Amino acid sequence: MTLYEGKIGGNFQIVGIQLEQFQLTRRLQALGINEMTVIQKLNAKHGGACIIKVRGTRLAIGKHIAQGIEVVPKEEK
Repeated sequence: MTLYEGKIGGNFQIVGIQLEQFQLTRRLQALGINEMTVIQKLNAKHGGACIIKVRGTRLAIGKHIAQGIEVVPKEEK
């Protein structure tokens, strides 16, 4: 599933990033959004933007970017 499809409040592990622009992928990696990283989807706006929490930092990403991030649900311990 994509991050955009994920449930608000859920924790997810990134399994792949499929974006058209290589520079955008590199920017996400610089922000700590890499494969195997655990993220939390905090909110989603009507226009499609998602608010996520990555390594203690809150970020807003657009719908197009959220649809390019493949995730799996992460079980809490």
